[in-house]
Amino acid sequence: MRLVKHWGLISTALLCGQLTMAQDDPFRAKYDNFSKQAKEQYDGFRERANREYADFVRNAWQEYQAKPAIPKPKEKEVPPLVKPKDDSKIAPLKSNPVKIDQQIIEMPETVPQPVPVSPIKEQQGQNTRFADFDYYGTPMQVRLPEDGLFALNAITPETTADAWRQLASSDYDNTIRDCLALRMKHRLGDWAYLKMLDKFAKSCMSDENKATLLMAYIYQQSGYAMRLASASGQLRMLFATKHQIFGKSYFMISGERYYTYGKDDSQLVVCNVNFPQEKMLSLLITEPMDFEPRMSEKRVLTSEGYADLTVEVCVNQNLTDFFTDYPASMLNNNQMTRWAMYANTPFHPEQKEKLEGSLKGKLTGLSEKDAVERLLNWVQTAFQYDYDENVWGHDRAFFAEETLFYPYCDCEDRSILLSRLVRDLLGLKVILVYYPGHLAMAVGFNEDVTGDYILLDGKRYVVCDPTYINAPVGMTMPNMDNQTAKIILLE
Repeated sequence: MRLVKHWGLISTALLCGQLTMAQDDPFRAKYDNFSKQAKEQYDGFRERANREYADFVRNAWQEYQAKPAIPKPKEKEVPPLVKPKDDSKIAPLKSNPVKIDQQIIEMPETVPQPVPVSPIKEQQGQNTRFADFDYYGTPMQVRLPEDGLFALNAITPETTADAWRQLASSDYDNTIRDCLALRMKHRLGDWAYLKMLDKFAKSCMSDENKATLLMAYIYQQSGYAMRLASASGQLRMLFATKHQIFGKSYFMISGERYYTYGKDDSQLVVCNVNFPQEKMLSLLITEPMDFEPRMSEKRVLTSEGYADLTVEVCVNQNLTDFFTDYPASMLNNNQMTRWAMYANTPFHPEQKEKLEGSLKGKLTGLSEKDAVERLLNWVQTAFQYDYDENVWGHDRAFFAEETLFYPYCDCEDRSILLSRLVRDLLGLKVILVYYPGHLAMAVGFNEDVTGDYILLDGKRYVVCDPTYINAPVGMTMPNMDNQTAKIILLE
């Protein structure tokens, strides 16, 4: 199991050998033999890993009890407040530091997506058939072996191990390659990739257990940590993640959280066998995913304070459908991390381009403060406010593109949208500011701007509250001034 770990050293040795062999011919034959053996060992690593995995599957099953689900967040929301447009009683803004809690919420660094434990080669000359399926309105196609379907008549350790050995033949290598190619082509995050594998497996397997095993096999061979499990003769797949998913029970296995994909079970018999170099699923969305466009009707959004700031928006409903199905989660037992996940999710390039075309020209030539002032008023006044509890029955944060689509939004949705706009259109740094029951934001200007501010690492971040209607840059909503605010760092 150490072969892949040492492959970087072998690759370096290959390069060094090319530099020395021209001057040392007697070494050539010995070196060529070494490099051939190393390459053969590397190529056979995955095959041996799967053989050993299948052997363990025959024995390593034990019973686990589920841990109770973490309830979905529920906070008493602070209602929006309208500042009178002509209020002579309010004193001119002054630069006041906002007291903040010592706790600053940081997001973990993003890491590359998992990859197979060793390269999976294209298999030539195979008889194949094609599985065509639709994934959030996007047509997809994956190759399958014509005659290589595996048998799985009952769920026992022996039958599951036998089926795994069949799957682990080279017959399914092109299937894995096609799935990974779709992940790359459509820039699918880990969760999107897992759901795609589920959709694919069900499209070509009428038997639910076989579909689960096929999904689990491709998911694991793609580099992800998973565990097989069973409940009353039904096969389950558990996926590992550092994220704590709200409203879903989980299993603690070898010190890590595993969630059942699909159904929740209170008790499972789990095959706790790891695969070399397996990586956990991340729920961070670091790239804009690419689904076939299904555009919504145009929506006209106009700033009340700046009549020329009128924007026509339409969004890809295939993407918003995906966002609707996205599991809300937190990291490090801190519920505030969920807002950073939404705020750091980028716009789709086409959506970003449309917004830039509509907004950037109306901000050109303005100071940073005046440009943010216009965007702030647009978000304050162009969108209708309502509470999540009224609309959804529970707390539900929006990705920025969802706020452009749905008719109602609340404080967190507005702050997430504005934070995305300020970073994308103006290139300024932004932080989220959490008061009990309320989310606002603050902007790190490169020029002197008067108003309430937060000093962070020697830089001033001036408060901007998209729920305090008509309030200018630098003005905190009343009754928030003396609260202890927490800071949520963004990318």
